[in-house]
This record gives sequence, C-alpha cells and structure tokens, in this order.
Amino acid sequence: MRTDPHVLWQLVEPPIQGAGLDLIELQWNREGEGWVLRVFIDRPEPPHLPGTSEPPADVLPRLAVSHQDCERVSRDLSAALDVEDVIHHTYKLEVSSPGLDRPLRREHDFRRFAGQQVKIRCTEPSDGRRNFSGVLRGAQNGQVEVDCEGRVYQLPITAIARANLVPDWAAEFRRQAAGGEGGSRPPELERKGAWEDSQGGSKTRHDERVAPHAPHRSVS
Repeated sequence: MRTDPHVLWQLVEPPIQGAGLDLIELQWNREGEGWVLRVFIDRPEPPHLPGTSEPPADVLPRLAVSHQDCERVSRDLSAALDVEDVIHHTYKLEVSSPGLDRPLRREHDFRRFAGQQVKIRCTEPSDGRRNFSGVLRGAQNGQVEVDCEGRVYQLPITAIARANLVPDWAAEFRRQAAGGEGGSRPPELERKGAWEDSQGGSKTRHDERVAPHAPHRSVS
C-alpha cells in the first residue's frame, strides 16, 4: 500500500520546524533505484530593513541552508519516521535545500518572492491556458497574481499544480563575485548541501564523498 504523502508531510514538518527551518517541498516516488523520500528545506523569510526588499547584507551569509542543516534534519527525520513506522519497505531519504528554482506551494511563499520571475502550471485552464511564465506580483486571499505577457492573471492557489522560481543566473554570478567566490563553474542546478540516507546503507553526499554514518533502520 502506497504511503500517503500528506501523512508524511505531517510527520516530517514538526522536526524541521524544531530545527528552525521550513519544509518547502516533499516528494515521495518510486524511481529506478526504489522508493525515494525527497525533502526540501529552507530558512524562514529573513527580516528586511525599512524601505528595502532585501535583508541586510550581513544577514545574507546566514540565510543559506548548510550541509550541517541537512545532516541534522536527516538524522531527526530518520528517527521520527522510525518511531511512527509508516513506511513498511526500504526507501532512501534525501534532504536538501530547494535550489535556485525553488518550488512555491503556500500563500506566504508567493508573497515572499513577489517581484521575481516564476513558472506556474495549473490543474485547470485559466482564460484558456494552464502554463504561465512571468513576474510574480504577490498573493492574498488564496489568489496568486502573476504578470504574464503584459497581462495580470489571478490564479487560485488550489488550482496550481506546480510553481517554481526562474533562476536569475546573472544576479547569482554578481552575488558570487561580490562574495569572493572563485571559479568559473556556474551555480549548480543540483540541490546544495544534499544528504542521502538509504535504509540499509550509509549516508553520503551528492558529491560521492563518504559522510558520517547516520542512524537508519533496515526493513525486511
């Protein structure tokens, strides 16, 4: 019997919030290598200075989800899922930051990233279309406002199947240059700081370097 993703969300969100982080997205799918529980975490919206749309510069370095954050959350979730015992077969747990193409799910997500480029796909057509790509204007009363091709659309959040930020690579390169980050390699589309916990295996980073072992259970 397939485990309900909504049940998994309710189980994993409290430990994530307890770590001072937000649960952004949860994916529970059967893939080529077996069942994978993929969890994306982020830091809550930071404070802004009056009259600005960005947090103070000295706060920015502390906003990114770190390798240690992912490790801690992975350990906490492994323990919580062990106790509840809602998954009765082997699976792999992945915990990572959402990346630059961050998914948007809840109303406060759409408000937080107002002014940024987004891609939205709806379950039902709105004015004859399901797909929208444009500038996010905000959200209120369960409606998302997006400026698409010179027209503003009001989309019910309940009708949105998927929404993601569109990465601004030019801004990212400028940010890296200002922060003194070397190298010519562009920012990775892979999630940063991701951890994998395979039930019955050891925990490894996505760069394949061996990481410290984390608690896990074996399921027969």
